[in-house]
Amino acid sequence: MQGLIYYISLPFIYFLSLLPFPVLYRVCDGFYFVLYYVVGYRKNVAMQNLRNAFPEKSEAEIKRMCKDFYHYLCDLFPETFKTLTISRSAMLKHCTLSPQAKEIFDRYNQEGKSIILVMGHYGNWEWAGNTFSLTCKQKLFVVYHPLANKYLNGLMYRMRTRFGTGLIAMRETYKDMVKYKSITSATAFIADQTPMPENAIWTSFLNQDTPVFPGTEKIAKKMNYPIVYITIKRLKRGYYTILAELLSEEPKNTADTEITTLHTARLEKDIREQPELWLWTHKRWKHKRPAEKSIV
Repeated sequence: MQGLIYYISLPFIYFLSLLPFPVLYRVCDGFYFVLYYVVGYRKNVAMQNLRNAFPEKSEAEIKRMCKDFYHYLCDLFPETFKTLTISRSAMLKHCTLSPQAKEIFDRYNQEGKSIILVMGHYGNWEWAGNTFSLTCKQKLFVVYHPLANKYLNGLMYRMRTRFGTGLIAMRETYKDMVKYKSITSATAFIADQTPMPENAIWTSFLNQDTPVFPGTEKIAKKMNYPIVYITIKRLKRGYYTILAELLSEEPKNTADTEITTLHTARLEKDIREQPELWLWTHKRWKHKRPAEKSIV
């Protein structure tokens, strides 16, 4: 069945990837109408997440934010499929690295220092990986969770590695980082996924008790790589820029939960500035905080 779904989907995915951008976005507008008005994909989840995150907003404002999010969601996945066929020059035209970010990455490369990048599911993170690999000299590795469908996972693997990015399966993160220690690298963690509550660092995020994976902080301290927060801002439809900010030069010298608190707060700031760019359909708050866990 997995293979059947894959082979039925593949021609359509390649068709989308080959469309000129103006035509692609007309198709995206059609996807939005179907997804929001006809299917209503996880609309209740998105609306409730927005209400909880922005209690100061009126219901009309929440609905407007929700529509903006679905419009963006219906751009995001077709944009991702463009990676299958997009040229290097077009990729760098549509997703740029800010001069300040390039300065940070070039400095660490010149010093021969590997770094850790931390980010959220915010903006087009797939394009950001492509642009980093095309622009920066250090090898980029992205920590990812393999898809259950092995055929679609293989397609995503080919897309994500097309411009030189390496992938590290989540369960192999620390072992592979040690293996690649001789390489000047940047390892990217997307740190806003939902861990099991008993193993999480709990913090306040968007007005709610929120579990955060402790692995990013633990590995940063073990490797003692400088940790840099990444933001992907959308300038206009189909155009992004990557911003970077140093969070810690020496993670081993930080207090417990300090790194987690820093990158979570930074992501919240970005979400409040452009809320439509975050994945509101994700069931981020499906777990409740265990009684013995404190909030940081």
